[in-house]
Amino acid sequence: MPNDPGPLCLLTVHAHPDDEASKGAATVARYAAEGVRTVLVCCTGGEEGDILNPAMDRPEVRDRLAEVRLEELRASAAAIGYHRYHLLGYRDSGMAGSPANEHPSCFARADLDEATGRLVRILRAERPQVVVTYADERAFYPHPDHLRVHEISVLAFDAAGDPGRYPEAGPAWQPSKLYYTGWSYRRVKALHDAFLARGEDSPFERWFRAGLEPGHDERFTTFIDVGDFLAARRRALLAHRTQVDPEGFWMRLPDAVIREVFPWDEYVLARSLVGAGPADGEPEDDLFAGVRGHAPAIGAG
Repeated sequence: MPNDPGPLCLLTVHAHPDDEASKGAATVARYAAEGVRTVLVCCTGGEEGDILNPAMDRPEVRDRLAEVRLEELRASAAAIGYHRYHLLGYRDSGMAGSPANEHPSCFARADLDEATGRLVRILRAERPQVVVTYADERAFYPHPDHLRVHEISVLAFDAAGDPGRYPEAGPAWQPSKLYYTGWSYRRVKALHDAFLARGEDSPFERWFRAGLEPGHDERFTTFIDVGDFLAARRRALLAHRTQVDPEGFWMRLPDAVIREVFPWDEYVLARSLVGAGPADGEPEDDLFAGVRGHAPAIGAG
């Protein structure tokens, strides 16, 4: 059973700097504005990321890309409203088969038990009720670091509450809910159609070629209305100056259009220790459903 809850806390686990901006940023901004404590864990430094903004593709940036990406992470986390961020301390693994994937310090080659223990230590220190991580997305984005994020998050969710596991990592704390972030077919189709309606090519065409179909949506259980927090997401993305071109596809749809066609972030409830989750096909609209009412937000009396 979950332990006695303290103040509400949401913790998200991401692979690289910029993932926190492209996956669930508006959700975190919404909860931060409500007074929920929000914590980011970034597992790698993003050393292998390409420079995708031509204006930033300069020698002085390339020569210190790892430092620049951490600077961008700090700016993005502030734009979203994270109260705190942690670096898990691993090197970016690059894509499978790349030379970076052979580096002894890369995340994909890290000892699984050790990496899980590092995350357990953070979970016990921060005491979140809700943890957001990645699903096992081998079909659509099999990046080794993303797959490893999934692995350690699932293991750490259980281990954090077991006092017999990782006793050196602090007093046991059991999170109540584990979610996977993702993009539904409904979202991709809505944004795709919005691009076409504006007379533009859609960057999502390749998603359909990769096999994205309506049945993909059956797994999603939770839709968070983030229409009022899309600006925070945009600021966070733009903070990643090396990764996001201000003229690129992330920026081409105005927030007003996104708010009209699909103003939600969507999630899969993977584990819940406070109930079975949504029933009768009705989705959740709150990551803290089943927890809220038992734990005060920061500043609550």
